[in-house]
Amino acid sequence: MTAHSDIPLSVLDLSIVSAGATSADALANTTLLARRAEEFGYTRFWVAEHHNMPNIASTTPAVLIAHLAAATATIRVGSGGVMLPNHPSLVIAEQFAMLEALHPGRIDLGIGRAPGTDPGTAAALRRTPAGLGAEEFPRHLIDLMGLLGDPRSADGIWNRFAATPTAASAPTIVLLGSSDFSAQLAGQLGLPFAFAHHFDTGGTLLALDTYRENFAPSAVLDQPYAIVTAAVLTAATDEEATWFAAPGQLMTLALRTGRRLALLSPAAAANHPDLATARSMPTNRIVGAPGPVVARIEALAHQTKADEIMVFPFTHGIDERVHSLELLAHAWQLGVAH
Repeated sequence: MTAHSDIPLSVLDLSIVSAGATSADALANTTLLARRAEEFGYTRFWVAEHHNMPNIASTTPAVLIAHLAAATATIRVGSGGVMLPNHPSLVIAEQFAMLEALHPGRIDLGIGRAPGTDPGTAAALRRTPAGLGAEEFPRHLIDLMGLLGDPRSADGIWNRFAATPTAASAPTIVLLGSSDFSAQLAGQLGLPFAFAHHFDTGGTLLALDTYRENFAPSAVLDQPYAIVTAAVLTAATDEEATWFAAPGQLMTLALRTGRRLALLSPAAAANHPDLATARSMPTNRIVGAPGPVVARIEALAHQTKADEIMVFPFTHGIDERVHSLELLAHAWQLGVAH
């Protein structure tokens, strides 16, 4: 099989609390998945920020990243992402400057402008409903960049405050998006851009074209660098992969229809009355045996001209998630360690 290692693969994990499990279980599974992703040769491992959601344990990326980086040795660890409107720029700069000092050259700061929660929770996080708009996001991002060693003007908050007393390196800042707004901003600022293709809401090619058309070289990046995330699940056979994919499909249907549903076991999902509806939804999810999955990831990379693909293995059990990453690493020839 032809090696595909010229396109790096990375991993996104949401620390989803499966039915019958606890937050502690979910976070332990995230830790195990990060360790195994490192063994299998994946480039980076990202965790997300979500609040007040009963099925997601990842609320505070910086804390989880510190734990994951200490539990691994070489894989890059980061946020996919920190929702900047929820936090003062100086606070995030201090958190990630400390992470970078603890784990030099291994920290990514993926930044998003969505709240990562409902409006009421966002208001509680920000202390005032007046702060719910995203209009000031570009300025707050510029402040954050300057505090982390990438000032874009002669004067700014970085002249009055320091995120860390003696920084020797800086985390890699990546702008996240699911629309062309963040794509355009990432291009104008010369930052790497990660598009949330796994949201399944369309607009991937438009956003990436917008990013590249607006790209201006910067002190941190000479040419565009695009990461495309995709929900990917592989197993020994197409039938087995379809079986393990059902819980994620049902949870996605519930989210799209305004309901809450735990991440069920495959057996429970197989007997759920909404499974046929969930499976009939149009989706860009990639599910199947390793060969077909690799072919579809290659097609996605070719279509999007992605510099890197980040996979989200969406299923109930940690064993299935680990096995999916292992099979994909072998098929992609990442150099799996044993």
